[in-house]
Amino acid sequence: MTATKRIMSGMRPTGRLHLGHYFGALLNWVDFQSRYESYHSIVDWHALTTKYQDSHLVPQDIFEITLDWLAVGLDPEQATIYVQSAIPEIAEVHLLLSMITPQNWVEREPTLKDMVRMLAQDEAEAREKATYGLLGYPVLMSADILTFKGELVPVGKDQESHLEFARKVARRFNHIYSTEFFPEPKPEFTETPLLKGMDGMKMGKSYGNDIKIADTADETIKKVKTMVTDRTRIAKADPGHVDLCEVPWPWYKALADEELRKTVKDECENAKIGCVDCKKRLGGLIVDKFAPFREKREELAKNPDRVFEIIQYGNENARKVASQTLSQMRDIMGMPNWNKKQWFNTARMKV
Repeated sequence: MTATKRIMSGMRPTGRLHLGHYFGALLNWVDFQSRYESYHSIVDWHALTTKYQDSHLVPQDIFEITLDWLAVGLDPEQATIYVQSAIPEIAEVHLLLSMITPQNWVEREPTLKDMVRMLAQDEAEAREKATYGLLGYPVLMSADILTFKGELVPVGKDQESHLEFARKVARRFNHIYSTEFFPEPKPEFTETPLLKGMDGMKMGKSYGNDIKIADTADETIKKVKTMVTDRTRIAKADPGHVDLCEVPWPWYKALADEELRKTVKDECENAKIGCVDCKKRLGGLIVDKFAPFREKREELAKNPDRVFEIIQYGNENARKVASQTLSQMRDIMGMPNWNKKQWFNTARMKV
């Protein structure tokens, strides 16, 4: 099928991915790659905004996240997989966009405020942690998307405000330079845009409440046993309430077919099964679902040279697109375009 839209999305390399990443974004990535022109970036500069002291971990994390992407079905022949820092044009697009982005837009960005609060214990630490790079995070994310003129951005629900920021930046650029150069990117959520962690809170690697794509079957079962269920159900004989089941029921809705969901609902609400056995069955469901992905991941990990080749191939393709965007952007802004000689002739004529 001929691509009619361009997809752009990325993830920070901060460790192995969890199932929230899979259901929140990767499902759409895999689905879209055969229908749209897809670009997916490992945004390592973004990793430095909060983990600049651990920059030595970035190369290994890039390898790990690539394994996760490939394991769940991202195909380098259909989707361009690349590393952000391998595309220097993105940095210049970021710089140019930062010149037109009002400071108060950045200061009001809600997700950025949440990130600063998470990183710091007090105001003094917040001032230290809120680096120039972190404050520019929304503009850099806008550059990631706009460099590839992403029309659809498959992301998790938690990234919605960042995407709205990118739309505003695109709109402002187009208005200032009287053009329609940048499309306004729109979010594309999966049916499960937000999956809770074992404790009922937002799933996150730093919270220790996640199940990773790379986890073993035993690790998965062990974690599922800790899931928070219906807090109003005290004894096994008490009727349960699926709507009050904080973690297992939403997971069943993401993983199970309609028939199994009906069975789970009936057994819970009529006290035919206890929460322990219900979670045991859910653990088996997760293990079965992700067994092929985990097997593929293990095989890929044995051939790091192949993984490196895939990244290099994607980097080359991505840079061609980014270079074209930057060149056009310079022309629109009236900036010297160092890849074209005619800028010098034009400037000389005006002297």
